[in-house]
Amino acid sequence: MPKKLRDDTRDLLVESALRKSEERFRLVVESAPNAMVMTNDRGVIEMVNAQAERLFGYARQELLGQPIEMLVPGRFRAQHPNLRTAFHAAPQSRPMGAGRDLFALRKDGREVPVEIGLNPIETDEGVMVLSAIVDISDRKQKEERIRAALKEKDILLGEIHHRVKNNLQIVSSLLDLQSVRVTDPMAFEVLRDCQRRVRTMASIHQILYQSRDVVQVNFESFLEDLVPTLMSAYVTDPERISLSVGAVNVHLPIGSAIPCGLIVNELMSNALKHGFPGDRRGEIRVEFVYQSENQVALSISDNGVGIAADLDIASTETLGLQLVTMLTDQLGGTLQIKRANPTRFLLHFPIDR
Repeated sequence: MPKKLRDDTRDLLVESALRKSEERFRLVVESAPNAMVMTNDRGVIEMVNAQAERLFGYARQELLGQPIEMLVPGRFRAQHPNLRTAFHAAPQSRPMGAGRDLFALRKDGREVPVEIGLNPIETDEGVMVLSAIVDISDRKQKEERIRAALKEKDILLGEIHHRVKNNLQIVSSLLDLQSVRVTDPMAFEVLRDCQRRVRTMASIHQILYQSRDVVQVNFESFLEDLVPTLMSAYVTDPERISLSVGAVNVHLPIGSAIPCGLIVNELMSNALKHGFPGDRRGEIRVEFVYQSENQVALSISDNGVGIAADLDIASTETLGLQLVTMLTDQLGGTLQIKRANPTRFLLHFPIDR
C-alpha cells in the first residue's frame, strides 16, 4: 500500500475515533442527572444538556452562543468575568465559590440556590469549562425549616426556664414570709435552709435563661453567684474565712447541674455553719474539673475543725448529708470523704456532652 494511502487511512481512523469520542462525551453530558453547561475561555456557552434547559427555563438554542453571565444574577454579574479569568489562569476541578451561597438566574427572573462544580476540559479549541450545576432549593428550604424549628425550641426552652425561675422565686418568698411567723429557732433554721435550696435552683435557671445555651449551665457563673450568697448568710465577718473557687469552662447539662448545685449548696453550708466555730479562721476551696470528656470531679474542702470521728456519716440523720448522698446516687456518681486536715468531699460523676 502506498505511503500516502496509508497516511490517509490512518488520518481517517483517527478522525473517526475522535468523532466517536466526542459523541460519547455529548451522550454522557446529555444523560447527566444534573444541569451541565460548557463554556469556552471567553465565557461563551458551547454546550448544554436537557437538565440545563429544565433548570434555567431556556430552550437549548437560546443558550448556545450566549455569554454565561446571562445565567448569573445581576448583583454578581460585574465581577463574574474576573472570576472566569482567574479560573482559566489555573484551571483545576473544584467547587465554585466554596463557603459562599451561589445563585443562578432563570429565564423567568427567579433566582435559584445552586451548587456548582467546575471541570476544565482540554479540547482542540483550548480549555473549556464544564460546569455541573445542582439546584439545592429543596435542601435550603429544609435547612430553613430546621433552623426555624431550632429557634422556636430555644425560645420555648428559654421561656420554660424563665417561668421555672420565677415560680421558684415565689416559693422562696413564701418561705420567707412563713419564717417571719416562726418562733422556734430550729424550725426557723429549717425554713431558711429550704429557702436557700430553692434559691440555688432558681440561680441555675437564671443562668440558663440569660445564656445562649439553654441546655447547659456555665457552672463557673453559678458558683460566682452562689458563693457570696452563702457567705453573707452564714458569716458575719467575711475576712475570717477565705474562699477559693476554680471551675474554668465547666458546663453541665441541666439534668446534672441542679443536683450538683444542690450538693455544692449543702456542703458549703455545712462547712460555713460547723467548720469554723467562734472566731476560728480558715479557708474553703471549691474545685471543679473535667477528668475526661464525659467525667467530672467536684472537690469541696476546708481546713476547719473537721468531722467528728464518732459521727457515722452513712447513717446520719442530718438532712443536708442525706441530700448529698441521695443526689450523688441521682448523678450516678461516687463520693469520697476525708474527715480532717483538710476535710474534703470529693465527688466523681459522668455527664453527657
